[in-house]
This record gives sequence, structure tokens and C-alpha cells, in this order.
Amino acid sequence: MAVVRVEQEAREVRRSQGARERRKPSAPAGPGQPTGVAFRTAARMLGLMPREFELAEQLGEVHTITTPTGRRVAREELARLTGAEGFPEALRTRLRVVGTAGGADLLGISPGRFTRLARGGFFAPARFYVNRYRLVVWLYLATDLEEFATREPALLTGRTPPGLSASLAAGEDARAEKWRERRVGQLLSRTQDPWERAGVLAAVLGPDELAVAVSDPHDRNHVRELRPALVPVRPAAAAARKVIDRVQTAEDPQEILRYRVALADAVRAARRVRPAPRPDAAVAPLPTCRTRPPGRSAGRPRGLWRRLVGKR
Repeated sequence: MAVVRVEQEAREVRRSQGARERRKPSAPAGPGQPTGVAFRTAARMLGLMPREFELAEQLGEVHTITTPTGRRVAREELARLTGAEGFPEALRTRLRVVGTAGGADLLGISPGRFTRLARGGFFAPARFYVNRYRLVVWLYLATDLEEFATREPALLTGRTPPGLSASLAAGEDARAEKWRERRVGQLLSRTQDPWERAGVLAAVLGPDELAVAVSDPHDRNHVRELRPALVPVRPAAAAARKVIDRVQTAEDPQEILRYRVALADAVRAARRVRPAPRPDAAVAPLPTCRTRPPGRSAGRPRGLWRRLVGKR
């Protein structure tokens, strides 16, 4: 049930992104399949900055393929995008992100009200970055905000709903959780492999929580190796990396429990398809002859060495 719930939430997040097409699971490129072009080249051909292309790939606006040299973009995909009506303005419009000030201006509300709605989880951040003060700056898809305004116009005016006021007074902030939920949904949409899907669910859990969810050490090691990066590019500064690690890791007990249960179910399902790799235990060969202790070229063995070789 937990896996179904996570997947249902992932579908809801993808709907809220306003993506015009569903992302297709990537498949390895085989004989006769296109090898495609590198991401940097594809971004240049689409007129996108690297961060814009990264977001387009995450949102499923640009479909990618897996090749022996890594993930790439098929030339047919580039032809589809560049030949679409309104290119490139329409694509860039779907990728437009705004911060708190820009989002408030777009919705016609104050920055304070925008922040309260964001902390209440009414819309999910699409991206974030860590500024020079080590603070998280959240960015939102403009299309998400426009859809929210159409769906919930009553929340843009009047008094803040009592339930939201109470949660904010208690210090609750759903922005990081909503971002994690969105990224998990995006990554689950990339693969149907059961172990890889378990790795996606494990990506938001810390080591202790992962150990609770997956008790078998071989299963746990396999899942740990398959965890994808929620943030593809990590900053060089250690302080910024610590902030990003906190954003990537579930903290709320209910969220942790939800992912733990989902991960345990996913691992059980993966085992039914194939077991996790279990390296053969290395057994040291028994000595075939007696040897002298290291560093002794002559003389009778003494002490511990005598007992080991059976001397009295």
C-alpha cells in the first residue's frame, strides 16, 4: 500500500507540473538505436542554459536515452523539440522558475502570504540553491503557480485558513518534503527495474533509517549502490554540501515512516524478481606446511608461535 501511495503522489506531482507529455522510461540503446548527443550539446541546440536543460530533463520535457557512454538525447528527440510549435519560447516558458518575490508578483499577493502558502505545501518547489549565507533559496515553476491560482483562488485573498495558521505557528515547513516528493516521482518515472526503484525510495533516508527498512546487509548494500543523486551537481564548499544533505534527507517522522514502509515493500517485490548480489564468502586456505614466524631465520619457536605450531 505504501508503494502505491508514493506512486500516486508521484503522479499527482507530475500532473501539477503541467508537463505536456508524459516521460517515457529510458531504455538502453541497442543495435540500430540512436546514440544521441551529449547533454551540453543538446542544451546548446535547444538554446537552453545548463541549469535550464537539467530542469527540462528532470521534468520530462526532454526525453533521454541510456547508452554505453551514459545518458544522452536522441537526435529524433531534438528534431521533435525544435520542430514543435512556438519553439523555443514555448519550451522556455514551461521551464520558467521564480523565487518568492517573483512568485508573489505572479499571483498578485504579498511575499509573506506566498511564503506561508509555500510552507503549507500548496505547491512544490521545482529547484533550490544554497546562497552565500548558507540559506536555501526555493524556486517554483511559473506554470505550477498559475495552475494553483486557477485551482485555489480563495487562498489568494482574505484571512489565512486556521489550519494553515496553526501548522505555521508550530514551525512546520513542507517545502523540503514537497521537493523530495517531486524528485522521487521524477526518478521513479525513469525506470521499471524493481531494484532501481527501491534505490530511488532509499535516496531520501539516512543510514539508520535505511538499516531499519532493509535489515538484510546484502539487500541494503545493493540498494545503497543504486541510490540516485537527488541533486545532480554538488557544490565544492563543504558547508553548502551539508545544507543540501539536510534538504535531501527526510526529517519528519511521518515522512520517514512512509518511505521506510515503501522501501521495505519495494525490496520484497524486487527479491521476487531476482535476489540481490551476494558475493561468495572468501575462505582463507589452510596452511599446507609449517613455516617459521616472520623475522626468524633460525632458532626454536617460542611463546605464542610455539603454541600455534603445536610445540610444547
